[in-house]
Amino acid sequence: MTTLHRPVAETPAEITALLRDVTRPVWVLHRDGRVGLTADRAATAGAQVLAAVGPLTPDRLGDSRFRAAHGLRGAYMAGAMANGIAAPALVSALAGAGYLGSYGAAGVTPDRVDAALAGLRAELGELPYACNLIHSPSEPALERAIVDACLRHGVRCVEASAFMGLTAEVVRYRAAGLSTDRQGRVVVGHRLIAKVSRVEVAEHFLRPAPAALLNRLVESGDITAEQAGLAEQVPMADDITAEADSGGHTDRRPLVVLLPEIIAARDRLARTVPGAAEVRVGAAGGIGTPAAAAAAFALGAAYIVTGSVNQATVEAAQCAATKQLLAGAQFADCVMAPSADMFELGVQVQVLRRGTMFAGRAQKLYDTYRAYDGLDALPAELRADLERTLFKRPVEQVWDECVRFFTERDPAQLTGAAEHPKRRMALVFRWYLGLSSGWSIRGEADRVADYQVWCGPAMGAFNTWAAGTHLAALPNRQAAEIADQLLLGAAYLTRVAQLRTAGIRLPAGCADFVPIPLEA
Repeated sequence: MTTLHRPVAETPAEITALLRDVTRPVWVLHRDGRVGLTADRAATAGAQVLAAVGPLTPDRLGDSRFRAAHGLRGAYMAGAMANGIAAPALVSALAGAGYLGSYGAAGVTPDRVDAALAGLRAELGELPYACNLIHSPSEPALERAIVDACLRHGVRCVEASAFMGLTAEVVRYRAAGLSTDRQGRVVVGHRLIAKVSRVEVAEHFLRPAPAALLNRLVESGDITAEQAGLAEQVPMADDITAEADSGGHTDRRPLVVLLPEIIAARDRLARTVPGAAEVRVGAAGGIGTPAAAAAAFALGAAYIVTGSVNQATVEAAQCAATKQLLAGAQFADCVMAPSADMFELGVQVQVLRRGTMFAGRAQKLYDTYRAYDGLDALPAELRADLERTLFKRPVEQVWDECVRFFTERDPAQLTGAAEHPKRRMALVFRWYLGLSSGWSIRGEADRVADYQVWCGPAMGAFNTWAAGTHLAALPNRQAAEIADQLLLGAAYLTRVAQLRTAGIRLPAGCADFVPIPLEA
């Protein structure tokens, strides 16, 4: 056998360094009973080539149509974190790096949403960004306010989340952006990314908007008859994100089951629904390491969406104390708790357990809601305990604050509460649930035990991966670099998997992608 000359990588460190250069092909060669890797084409002459992997740069991961449609460098998106945690600064940082960020409009007052979108439009211009539109069954006026703001400021992409079906507002946004070109082809001016965790919900977004909703919007003057006709020709969504076990609202589905199921549903509907085949399916939930990102792409994800890991970044609108809690979390430090926006329905959100008592206290409120018909029916001892430990003020004062809040935000809520004592009790309990996330965002020192921190297991996985590296320090956790590191690591691990599939046994340690500072 011809003697091979350097550079041939044989040690784990050499092999790792070679595979990290994802811009170059790598050949696996046999020499003197040993296996070595080389990126030197001349070194393969006369040698036994066992396997080879081609270049795989991060910008080649996922579906190129997703990148082209949204004007991105990578098939990567940072999903919205409610209450403005996914702040304009985070969205802007990702846009400048060629990634898509979604502003966390859920739970934010309409005037603040309006100001944030105005600022993003002025700063980013044609760069890509999205705004979250969360389904608010108990406060429908909020959905309309967000859509109004998106239309007013020319937001070209909306991330729709927590929908169980289609509403007039999400249909209005989609249809209002439709037009035709000179050839009569439909032009989609408002892109829609639907985040779902159930196949039956995904099917609503894979189909065109229903005629009944479109007709209502035409009658109300929200869209034109032409736009309604065009809406019947295109699916509701351009992209569908399969949301697995994540922070906040989640059904805790396993990604390895959910993603293939939604892809299969898309392909099944494509046989009968025009345009469904063009809808791309991405993956979210549990993605906080290169291994998770690589697995999602291997399952067929057109793009990946991160969430929890962005909450501890420099640009996220979380206080330093909460970011420190997140940086210390392990993957098992999460628990389910009642949600503020869908409290009466028993819907839960996934939150951080370590360092806060919120989950247990929120569950106590829900159990109390189920057990009693109204505030006046509460035993005196229980009521006093709630006022002392959770509310830290009399129930009557909490109710007065609820009246002021909903008078400005959604007066219809108060109408229902006046007629139904149980509804009034729900609004009082939602006062605590709604404010608790704000306490953690602002870092209110006297409310640390009540911090509601939305978090999924990806946060702990990220912390384990980042331990001992520059990303362990909070000041180094910048949203764009995390995106770069995750995609580069996914490309690296995909090439490792290709070699393993070819039957190559790499030395221990070669399958670990350790983040190191990236060159500017």
